[in-house]
Amino acid sequence: MSVPSVNWNYPTAIKAGPGRVKELPDCCRELGMARPLLVTDPGLAALPMIANAVKACGDAGLECAVFHDIKGNPTGRNVEDGVVAFKRGRHDGVIAFGGGSALDAAKAIALMAGQSRPLWDFEDIGDNYLRVNVAGMAPVVAVPTTAGTGSEVGRASVITDESAQIKRIIFHARMLPSIVILDAELTVGLPPKITAATGMDALSHNLEAYCSPFFHPMAAGIALEGMRLVKEYLPQAVADGSDLQARQQMLVASSMGATAFQRGLGAMHALAHPLGALYDAHHGLLNAILMPYVLKANQQAVAPRLEALARYLGLPQAGADAVLDWVLALRQTVGIPHTLAEIGLDDAQAERVGRMASEDPSAGTNPVNYTAEKYSQLFRAAIRGNL
Repeated sequence: MSVPSVNWNYPTAIKAGPGRVKELPDCCRELGMARPLLVTDPGLAALPMIANAVKACGDAGLECAVFHDIKGNPTGRNVEDGVVAFKRGRHDGVIAFGGGSALDAAKAIALMAGQSRPLWDFEDIGDNYLRVNVAGMAPVVAVPTTAGTGSEVGRASVITDESAQIKRIIFHARMLPSIVILDAELTVGLPPKITAATGMDALSHNLEAYCSPFFHPMAAGIALEGMRLVKEYLPQAVADGSDLQARQQMLVASSMGATAFQRGLGAMHALAHPLGALYDAHHGLLNAILMPYVLKANQQAVAPRLEALARYLGLPQAGADAVLDWVLALRQTVGIPHTLAEIGLDDAQAERVGRMASEDPSAGTNPVNYTAEKYSQLFRAAIRGNL
């Protein structure tokens, strides 16, 4: 089966299909860029795909430079350094190129390029977004190289405040990239472990959005189909990284998850955010490990939805238990560890994690309102493997 090449305009302009990255210079010009700053991570910066992108821009008459001083969990300092590079190079737009970390950092750099206030003044609390000088924001073209975060269609960036050891969500509606390129060819070199972790992250977005109590039927419908795509294509993408059909469908599932989670997330992310800040662990892997423990805790509250999900996915059995069994089987198939202890976490900071999780914005749309003590218990369960 051939992989289709299509254009969508939901939730932004999306160019989907293998080889579409060749259109990057045209996308930049469409947004009025003459001197784009390509923001990526250190691992990608040395790969041919970045050199090729820069060359393509140069051949098209664009003066493109690269900024790659970004951590796996991007920090406020990374954003500040990126803004310095943006201004020093007199850039007029941003190419967000890479995984979730690069995309989040790039969007925050584009936001901060023309602001006079500090980054944390735009944290997603109350009406802080009204402080943004919209005219000072730089345009963004997003090119994801992993299928997980869906940050390319998000209106926010998750940035670590190192001094407070907390992840903060920076939000403005116009942080949504104006053009997105979903090119499966850019993901074929992703190792199986990263493919699995990022793919499970896409599942976590779709699953938590689907289970959110917030009324948004359109988002719920997107989340359902996003989970079906993960069920069908994630094992294929992990088993054969060169499978362009599987890779393209996972990119779509990832974007669908981030589109759906305007309905809200839940306890997986409420825990993953502080764990990422405190332990500098991979966000997608944290969500993948936490998933069955949170699903089990929420199971009674979301049983009717999980029963409908089981039917939609065509699982062998009906009911909420069937979804939990599927998640456990999928994790085993793609090689996700069963416990947080297996990736080096312990419960020495369990009370602090519980308190931070209960205060995380994602906790507000979990199907059950958990206390800090309950989040501590969930954290310990995920360390010890107690389902």
